[in-house]
Amino acid sequence: MVATGSLSSKNSANISELLDHGFHPGSLLNDFDYWDYVVPEPNLNEVIFEETTCQSLAKMLENCLSKSKQTKLGCSKVLVPEKLTQRIAQDVLRLSSTEPCGLRGCVMHVNLEIENVCKKLDKIVCDSSVVPTFELTLVFKQENCSWTSFRDFFFSRGRFSSGLRQTLILSSGFRLVKKKLYSLIGTTVIEEC
Repeated sequence: MVATGSLSSKNSANISELLDHGFHPGSLLNDFDYWDYVVPEPNLNEVIFEETTCQSLAKMLENCLSKSKQTKLGCSKVLVPEKLTQRIAQDVLRLSSTEPCGLRGCVMHVNLEIENVCKKLDKIVCDSSVVPTFELTLVFKQENCSWTSFRDFFFSRGRFSSGLRQTLILSSGFRLVKKKLYSLIGTTVIEEC
């Protein structure tokens, strides 16, 4: 139904009929006040908590890469695309939002795919006091850059070799696999980003 015109353009008989049936011009405002109670305002504490959680999760991922660079990756530097760890953290939070314990019930296995081979980097337990309800497997991907491969090949064969590959460049793409641990259906969600 579309209403056009204004109340003042109607004849006075119709106006008095509306007033007799209980319509009062001030009640229109009360009808709009109804939405103030139905649609809640965003909870700023919840938004701040989610942002803080996202930042700390991104920091955990960065620390994982930092610890792994010399021990498991054999390089002196890992270059991570801007905002990659924040994007991953947001996806992890989104995938954990439907879980009974949320992020606290998550165990995350962090891997790196280099030339179609996955290397295990670390295992992150979000809250060790909670029994895990789901697992996430995060797979970082190496940037396919011919110059980097050529440079590493050249320097590893020559006198400049120090036993470590100099720089590992990560791709902006990643894979996130979610596996529910205590589900009758045993659902697995695979997201390629």
